[in-house]
Amino acid sequence: MTIRLKKKEERRILRGHPWVFSNEIEERPADAQPGAIVDVLDHNGKFIGRGYYNPHSLIAARILTRKKEPIDQSFFLNRIADAASLRQRMGLARSFRAVYSEGDYIPGLIVDKYEDVLVVQSLTAGIERLLNTVIDALDKVYQPTTVILKNDSPARSLEGLRLETRIVKGAVSGPVRIEESGLYYHIDLLGGQKTGFFFDQRENRQALRGLVDGKKTLDCFCYVGAWALNAKRFGASEVIGIDSSERAIALARENAALNSLSVEFETADVFDELKSLEKEKKSFGCIILDPPAFVKSRSKIREAIKGYKEINLRAMRLLEDSGLLVTCSCSYHIDEDLFKEMLIDAAYSAGRHARIIEMRSQAKDHPVALACRESRYLKCAFLIVD
Repeated sequence: MTIRLKKKEERRILRGHPWVFSNEIEERPADAQPGAIVDVLDHNGKFIGRGYYNPHSLIAARILTRKKEPIDQSFFLNRIADAASLRQRMGLARSFRAVYSEGDYIPGLIVDKYEDVLVVQSLTAGIERLLNTVIDALDKVYQPTTVILKNDSPARSLEGLRLETRIVKGAVSGPVRIEESGLYYHIDLLGGQKTGFFFDQRENRQALRGLVDGKKTLDCFCYVGAWALNAKRFGASEVIGIDSSERAIALARENAALNSLSVEFETADVFDELKSLEKEKKSFGCIILDPPAFVKSRSKIREAIKGYKEINLRAMRLLEDSGLLVTCSCSYHIDEDLFKEMLIDAAYSAGRHARIIEMRSQAKDHPVALACRESRYLKCAFLIVD
């Protein structure tokens, strides 16, 4: 089964990008089911790569290999073992992102490892169709006691897939305990956000060292408290974490007790709380903004920028002179340049000046495919606000 590209549409793909968009295809199989394996050919019929196809998706094909090789258990076993070997080279042993989609040459597959539990996200029809083969390969590489399918991402709806969360191996009773960078966390793998935790901020949280000592710190969208606990361990005088989720705040409090760290956690809407703190003329030496993605599609970028600008300008107004603002965006639809432009506007509206001391991205276990800029999604700016 093959798809043939329109004339001059192959350059981006030949340079390494794994996606084929529906409007780039000249000829396609009439009877292909979502997730079917296809060969991608250029306009002249020359083989470019092999991957899976979804006739109902804007991203019609995702390339798995540039070779004419079978897409079978051996294929996934090799890819997953290669990803595991890379994590070993990074010094990661117990809990980490084990497979990162395009960054590990398996588009549509996310796997996070929590001690001996694997949480799997199948984001495309192609991976869904191959899911049993993928899980068998994961089982051989990691021998997990438990495997959870956390398929509640809205991205699945774009592929015509239903949302679900279910356990396919073993069992889970209550939160799972993990260790990261010397701190311990209880994580809700079934009911938490994404797969349960955000490994992508691992190195960014460590970058607080030396920057928050003696500073009163506010952690907004704190989730289970990872930023807040690291701020406290690195010497912050007082730390407050706020999040709208009561379940997340309950876990954050557990995690503070687990690490014998004194942190105050509050359930509140961040936008409302920032307004209230400004009215009360409160000030902080450090504010951390790590919100969920405000934008799920390009059509919502303008609306999302307004949201990002509002929380950032309010945070800037609350910072004491030369205070530290750590501000993030996890949407690949907002690139680094657009994110910086938003920060410039926010600083202007807040009547403040700001200096970037470091611009960071996602952790090393989220490798970026060089030719696929969409795989570099996380922006994390460390600013001094004057």
